[in-house]
Amino acid sequence: MSGSSQAQQLAQGLDALGIPLDGVAQGKLLAYLALLAKWNKVYALTALRDQDKAVSHHLLDSLAILPFVDALAPANVLDVGSGGGQPGIPLAIARPSLAVTLLDSNSKKVAFLKQAAMELPLPGLSAQCLRVEAWQPEQKFAAITSRAFAEVADFVSLTRHLLAPGGRWLAMKGIYPQEELSRLPAGIVVEAVHPLAVPGVEGARHLVVLREE
Repeated sequence: MSGSSQAQQLAQGLDALGIPLDGVAQGKLLAYLALLAKWNKVYALTALRDQDKAVSHHLLDSLAILPFVDALAPANVLDVGSGGGQPGIPLAIARPSLAVTLLDSNSKKVAFLKQAAMELPLPGLSAQCLRVEAWQPEQKFAAITSRAFAEVADFVSLTRHLLAPGGRWLAMKGIYPQEELSRLPAGIVVEAVHPLAVPGVEGARHLVVLREE
């Protein structure tokens, strides 16, 4: 897909999602895609090989949760198992004032994430190469999100020590994860499950919002 058609697809997708972003932000989102495609030739950052789906599956799918992030107005966000940077990098581009931390245990992926933060540039973005259960940062997070890290119960259990008081987990899922939600640890409440309609992405998408009792 050419750069101009990607730009058109992005603009139309943002309009469909009801997310207004200026030209600078849209340009950075497309620059991020180009960087991801370049690095993906050497490192397996993402399983998606079809560049025609890059805008929908990398950018719009990540940004579909932005209204829910905005509603929480978190001081900071942690993206666990970030891989190639979704949803953290698109969120950081869309909201430059938001402090976004990307966490992954794969050093090659984290090298890419740090390069993206520097090249784009995204001063509010940082990346850590650690296993989530071993990480003990000084500051905890008001929102913790994940797109393809683990099932919901494991996601919550492994990151519970990282959530700030009153914080929320934002778990991005495909079909409604009924079975996964039945296995949640004690003291965890499902606050809401939001169906997401992502332009260009077939199949069900849901955002599960959780908190401690």
